[in-house]
Amino acid sequence: MKVLIVGAGPAGSTAAYYLAQAGIEVTVLEKTSFPREKVCGDGLTPRAVREIQKLGLPHSEEDGWRRNKGLRLLAGGRSIELPWPEVSDFPQYGLIRTRLGFDEELARHAQAAGAVVLERHSVTEALRAEDGRVIGARAALLDESGRKTGESRDFTADVVLAADGNSTRTAVSLGIHKRDDRPLGVAVRTYFTSPRTDDDWMEGWLELPGRDGKLLPGYGWVFGVGDGTSNVGLGILNSSKEFGKLDYKQVLREWTAGMPAEWGFTPENQVGEIRGAALPMGFNRTPHYSPGLLLLGDAGGMVSPFNGEGISYAMESARFAAEFIISADSAHDADTHLAGYADYVRGQWGSHFTLGRAFAALIGKPAIMKLALRTGMPIPVLMRFVVRLLANLTDPAAKGFEDRVIRVLEALVPATSNTSSVPLATKQRFPQQKVRVNP
Repeated sequence: MKVLIVGAGPAGSTAAYYLAQAGIEVTVLEKTSFPREKVCGDGLTPRAVREIQKLGLPHSEEDGWRRNKGLRLLAGGRSIELPWPEVSDFPQYGLIRTRLGFDEELARHAQAAGAVVLERHSVTEALRAEDGRVIGARAALLDESGRKTGESRDFTADVVLAADGNSTRTAVSLGIHKRDDRPLGVAVRTYFTSPRTDDDWMEGWLELPGRDGKLLPGYGWVFGVGDGTSNVGLGILNSSKEFGKLDYKQVLREWTAGMPAEWGFTPENQVGEIRGAALPMGFNRTPHYSPGLLLLGDAGGMVSPFNGEGISYAMESARFAAEFIISADSAHDADTHLAGYADYVRGQWGSHFTLGRAFAALIGKPAIMKLALRTGMPIPVLMRFVVRLLANLTDPAAKGFEDRVIRVLEALVPATSNTSSVPLATKQRFPQQKVRVNP
């Protein structure tokens, strides 16, 4: 079997590694050249660290990977530190690693396993056979400056994996568009030279005070990178009435202007511009399987509505896809076997994402959010449970109280669908205002 992967981010490179390791011919088309920057908080929860461990990817501090102990949450004038929980299936540490280094190391790891990674190949559309089956992709060739050369090249394969992110030209060229009944977020971030660079905690701000003390919409983070800088950013969901109406960069400036001067989050200490990106949540692009095509990671809207985490789900979806392809290589009916990928993904996260969609709708209401924070922040045991739920750090086989409660909650809701296309008439629970962020 021959596999073509569009995109060499966490999803694409992870799938490429597993497929190459299994001896399957795999080619990855990456539109940029490494090293390249991506808008991200750079924070990796234990769920993502588990995938890094499964890949056998080295991640020592000497190589730029910074370990952290857990989450520090701030809201309502309170601060609480919550270590990552002890869960048998996950490591008890998180990581901070800029995408500038992380993505390239993943791609080189896949190359070392035998995958072919072609940089500066910008996919413009999927190729289909007369019966509609996806059989490859067409890529525009770019020069060293990232400009189109005027040349293009067609690649054919038995299976195509769309791992080309939120804007996925592969899926869009086939008419697979975003769903208006699923949540969407926007995140902006920048870096500051700061003495907080070596912070041992991933810090989450559940309320954003501006310089005048008034609360700003959204949630924020401060992650020490360990290289002399901190990654500082904020996100906002489309369940908020302010979504699509704000200058998100200005909101970030107002928030950081109200922070202590000794942290150094000032314009003169800013490293690089403020950049933003959309967060496609809760399976907001479906179906995840079409004949000849599988959607991975952000291309399939596999970002958690609970916390905006996407890297772990991107890497997991890639591992799942690779496992289905490897077993389909010897299956009697490969297409029927591959179609099971979507059902499997839904079974893994569908109920969790349904709960997350409800959570996203609630936190868009300031009064509810304020009441929840005032109630929960003073109760550490409750906040520890919330962290486990939001970060999806549970053991399906464990008999502990927290695991059992989460299992009950997920059993009470239907799993979010990911096998059908966008319904013709959809009740828009999450109105999709136009969002402009600089890539």
